[in-house]
Amino acid sequence: MNKLSLIISFITVLILGACKQKQPPADPEIPVNLLKIKAKNVLYYDQYPSTTAALSQVNLLPQVQGAITGIFFTEGTHVEKGQKLFEIDRRIYQDNYDAAVANRKVAEGSLTQAQQDADRYEYLNKYNAVAKQLYDHAVIALQNAQNQLSASGQAVKTAKTNLNYATVYAPFSGTIGFSQVKLGDVVNVGSTILNTISTDDPMAVDFVINEKQLPKFERLQQSKGSAVDSLFTLLLSDNSLYPVNGKISVIDRAVNPQTGSVTIRLVFANPKRMLRVGMSCVVRVHNQEAGPQLVVPGKAVVEQMGEYFVFTAKDSLVNNPKAGADSAKNKISRLFAVQKKVQPGQTIGAGMIIKSGIAAGDRIVVDGVQLLRNGVPITTANKAAPSAGGKGGR
Repeated sequence: MNKLSLIISFITVLILGACKQKQPPADPEIPVNLLKIKAKNVLYYDQYPSTTAALSQVNLLPQVQGAITGIFFTEGTHVEKGQKLFEIDRRIYQDNYDAAVANRKVAEGSLTQAQQDADRYEYLNKYNAVAKQLYDHAVIALQNAQNQLSASGQAVKTAKTNLNYATVYAPFSGTIGFSQVKLGDVVNVGSTILNTISTDDPMAVDFVINEKQLPKFERLQQSKGSAVDSLFTLLLSDNSLYPVNGKISVIDRAVNPQTGSVTIRLVFANPKRMLRVGMSCVVRVHNQEAGPQLVVPGKAVVEQMGEYFVFTAKDSLVNNPKAGADSAKNKISRLFAVQKKVQPGQTIGAGMIIKSGIAAGDRIVVDGVQLLRNGVPITTANKAAPSAGGKGGR
């Protein structure tokens, strides 16, 4: 019986030893890099894809029919208001004008004759020396002659207008494009496009914003006097900065209900004709937020289902496993990762502005974030903190 008890005791010791070995070890410390956040003044821009547009643009259409007999400009150049651009065969319109002028002179002669006859019959009628019917006919003939002269005068105006339409002038100053017709081409009234002309100084730049940003731009439009320098600048397609600053001109009358967006129009002076209609560019809007901002490395920010988080380091006192239970030194300081939800702002290079969720002085994890979860222990041992020249920030 004693022997059996010894065997049972031995087996129990083995089982207890095996169980003790299978107990999970304490959470290992995850090596990280920490960065102490400081508020600082930053310069950044909100950027919007945009397109240049003309404030005024028109297709030149002929008002009379005929063959093109003259082109008096260089394509793709600036033309002035009233400059002669095209000429349509004038001969038939000149002939019609000359004939209308001649008909007006005949009408003037007929009116003179009718006036003389009416005056004569009016005198005779006073003394009953002429038949009443002849007098009435003379008065009617005078009225007809007056109407005929008026009609011939209108015919002269119409012929003159058609003759003037045979020459096409620039309706305003701007840049003219490629001609759609050549010398000798026959053009039709109101259907043949001769060319397109658009204003070039100033130039409009259109871009689209979300309707949530509309109040901000309405305030910018109303407070033109207090706007900062370089509020609206323009990056060209080669990433060069356009040398002239713009100003807000028009906010579209309505929000697009399908996209929840609204179009904003800026105006830029264009004295050197660097901007042309239809160019793709980027509008930069200078930030208006006053005071220092919190900027963290973009790699420190974790996105989860549309929400953004950072991990901060928190000091906590824990039991020292190497000290006895009755030891006065049974507490040690350890770092733990604490997940905090933040509201991100503008991205500036490799950094990101944080609007809320953390404060200046917080230490955030910038390396090793992918291994963390809330509450795990961390260490800066054998890690180089970004701002400490190779020493972990504790």
